[in-house]
Amino acid sequence: MRCPVCEGADSRHFQTIDARAYARCLLCEATFLLTAHLPSPQAERAEYELHRNTPDDPGYRRFLSQLATPLLQRLSPASHGLDFGCGPGPVLAGMLREAGHRVALYDPFFHPDPAALNERYDFITCTEVVEHFHRPAHEFRRLHTLLQPGGWLAVMTRFQTDDARFAQWHYRRDPTHVVFYRQATFERLALQHGWSCEVPAPNVVLLRRPSA
Repeated sequence: MRCPVCEGADSRHFQTIDARAYARCLLCEATFLLTAHLPSPQAERAEYELHRNTPDDPGYRRFLSQLATPLLQRLSPASHGLDFGCGPGPVLAGMLREAGHRVALYDPFFHPDPAALNERYDFITCTEVVEHFHRPAHEFRRLHTLLQPGGWLAVMTRFQTDDARFAQWHYRRDPTHVVFYRQATFERLALQHGWSCEVPAPNVVLLRRPSA
């Protein structure tokens, strides 16, 4: 079975939970839901519309600052970025704009602007997005092409570490979460794409495209 994240050919059945089958890649250590069990676009959107994240929620801003703070420390002034998978309320984009950066928006459900995918960016953010990817390898290749040389891809997702509690894990129980990453997964992706890889905070990874 081929891994949808690193496209390695050595994956094995991991667990079946409530008739949903998951596999584990032995190369990059990603855990993923089998294609037959992926949610439909209609089911995904219905779940996303239940989210209530607003710019005036201090708790949500603190949550996003786990990614925003280390990213901002690495950006040049007035950088141009993309909030990829921004959702219906792009709070992170607003925080980065407050810091003096220009930020475009793209989301396949709420901001499906194809023009945003025709630019190249100094940074791209994916907060609580990559676990939703049905075709992760394809999406990471696309993100790579959208980055300028020297650009940053900033990802926040809950790292999967405890196999014994996987069935009860709240992150797995979200029906739109279909792929789960470990630090080793991102290290493998970095090796594939020639990125540098930093983990400045729990569940945050900063990947940088080389300058040349």
